[in-house]
Amino acid sequence: MTDDPDPSEVAAGLLASVSVLVRRVRQIPTEGGLTMPERTALSLLDRSGPTTSSALAREVQITAQAMGATLSALRDRGLVERRPDPDDGRRAVLMVTDAGRQALKNKRNARAELIAQALTGGAFTPVELDRLAAVAPLLERLAQHL
Repeated sequence: MTDDPDPSEVAAGLLASVSVLVRRVRQIPTEGGLTMPERTALSLLDRSGPTTSSALAREVQITAQAMGATLSALRDRGLVERRPDPDDGRRAVLMVTDAGRQALKNKRNARAELIAQALTGGAFTPVELDRLAAVAPLLERLAQHL
């Protein structure tokens, strides 16, 4: 008889717990005024670089009209700007501005601070904090192998 963990059970447990954590973090309001669609669009633009509105809409699987409304709100606030496509002057590409990058950073920092507060609230022992710290790089490596 083996005591090796069953990968299927580990996968199910990880998926359930990470899903609860992500869902909870997304539900907690933070300063910064970014809606979920705005944050998603900004994050994608930040990671992928300049692209078109239609490409972003395809990526997040929403209508071009919905993405257009989201990007219009971001442009009005100076978080995204339009520029002529260097490869096709008839098209425009969108890119994150410095203010947009700062808004993303602020949102990430606010969420990280919420998690840090939960970790320091006495609910976790120093040994548990060490375990959580050790798990973070493993979760990242798992994500890279999916």
